[in-house]
Amino acid sequence: MVKIKQFKIARRLGAPIFPKCDNPHFSTTPKIHGKGGRRFSARSEYSKQLLEKQKARYSYGLSEKQFSNYVKEAMEKKGIKPIIELYTLLETRLDNSIYRLGIAKTRRFARQLVSHGHITINGRRVTIPSRQLIQGDMIGIKKASLEKPLFEGLTENLKEKTPPAWLSFSSKTKEGKVEGTPVLSEQDEASLDLPSVIEFYSR
Repeated sequence: MVKIKQFKIARRLGAPIFPKCDNPHFSTTPKIHGKGGRRFSARSEYSKQLLEKQKARYSYGLSEKQFSNYVKEAMEKKGIKPIIELYTLLETRLDNSIYRLGIAKTRRFARQLVSHGHITINGRRVTIPSRQLIQGDMIGIKKASLEKPLFEGLTENLKEKTPPAWLSFSSKTKEGKVEGTPVLSEQDEASLDLPSVIEFYSR
């Protein structure tokens, strides 16, 4: 997705959901329109829920069909709150886990690494970015790929990234491990309004 389009989408959603938008030049402040300094009219409840759904979908880089399938699966899960299950499904995608570990700076780049066969799970090469990970899975980089320009500066990149508690990474072996289940933190709840997402699809 081109940079200018990312800026427009992020500004419309009111959040710097793309890495390119995470800089001082980007602003989510609404623009003033028309005479008299009139601003946008208040959003309806439906519009707010749609906005939150789009923010979450774009944040994880998913198509509408992919995202709605995750929501449907979360809502049908017995014994677990839909919000928790949806968060778990989104976070334990292979591409997201690679991003969380710091192997890739963006989820989009993480998907490319997987699709092009540079990533392994438990020692076996995988090419499906949406693969769901479970506790104990080992995420690695194919040995032949480590020498490629794609991974130049990997060591420095890893120093800048702190994986969430449910993931660990060994700088020595360049492998990550799924240690547990993702936990929805206060910071996550502030950036992703998943209750509104569930309400949107419950209509």
